[in-house]
Amino acid sequence: MGLFATNTTPLIGVDISSTAVKLLQLGQAGGKYRVEHYAVEPLPPNAVVEKNIVEVEAVGEAIKRALSRSGSRLKQAAAAVAGSAVITKMIPMQANLSEDDLEDQVQVEAAQYIPYPIEEVSLDFEVLGPVKDNPEMVQVLLAASRTENVEVRQSALELGGLTAKVIDVEAFAMENAFRLIADQLSVPKDALVALVDVGATMTTLNVLRNQRSIYSREQVFGGKQLTDEVMRRYGLSYEEAGLAKRQGGLPESYEIEVLEPFKEAMVQQIGRLLQFFYAGSEFNRVDQIVLAGGCASIPGIAEMVEEQIGVLTVVANPLANMSLSSRVQAQALAQDAPALMIACGLAMRSFD
Repeated sequence: MGLFATNTTPLIGVDISSTAVKLLQLGQAGGKYRVEHYAVEPLPPNAVVEKNIVEVEAVGEAIKRALSRSGSRLKQAAAAVAGSAVITKMIPMQANLSEDDLEDQVQVEAAQYIPYPIEEVSLDFEVLGPVKDNPEMVQVLLAASRTENVEVRQSALELGGLTAKVIDVEAFAMENAFRLIADQLSVPKDALVALVDVGATMTTLNVLRNQRSIYSREQVFGGKQLTDEVMRRYGLSYEEAGLAKRQGGLPESYEIEVLEPFKEAMVQQIGRLLQFFYAGSEFNRVDQIVLAGGCASIPGIAEMVEEQIGVLTVVANPLANMSLSSRVQAQALAQDAPALMIACGLAMRSFD
């Protein structure tokens, strides 16, 4: 099973983040996607730390609960390894190589780029097309991850009652889901778009051009900092604080003393990530910012980012043009939509 395995089986997308397991199953109706089943199930603290699965049983149990709540009957899943656990490299190769020769050549090339023994690595590649101005060469995208990163996800899925049919890369799943929101943007297709996913503990910047990722970087920052502050200030448990953040019921001081400083910090983190991108590329601005992840649902955050960074900013909704099955609660789904980009990109692998 490769990182790019092509597929024709219906799959359920399973995004394992630091604080929750997100399940999404898509169907197709009348040429459009349809949300058939979905569930978000919280994880116990520290079961997943910075995208690494620490307690595989706890994650497996959460997948089992989410699967049961979603009502899906599917048994095969697509999951993803995080960007920090994956090495990707574009390599030009001879276009006339046979499949076997290409595979051998990829192994040789990979050994040069991968900092650990090749036998400890799950490796895959995809031929993207001819090299510009040189039709005798093709661009090959190589993706490699330590086998243990792949196996721990397979184990968690198995404990949850699912079989891993596809293990993708989070950045590629994000790129896949980006196709769904491209028509919601007010910039041309070849514009530079910064897709910023602010999750519970990690913030990831993906810069896309022509709907292809050209840059990716992760930083430790996320909504857990807000949850921790709510716990500390109001004497709540982790679960209570998480609920209060979403459903309200906190004292009036919360917005001014806790939420606003967090929003300011989030804008600073996004600005810093963009500066890293500008420093290492020929670009000095992006045309649009798209916010995703759980923190994108914070009221007023897009306006604040746009005002302080000076770039048009919108919140991602990959499900905006989809119909919903009768089992899916529209209101809950709308609130979770910005956090479902990776799950969505994975669920779309059903239609490769």
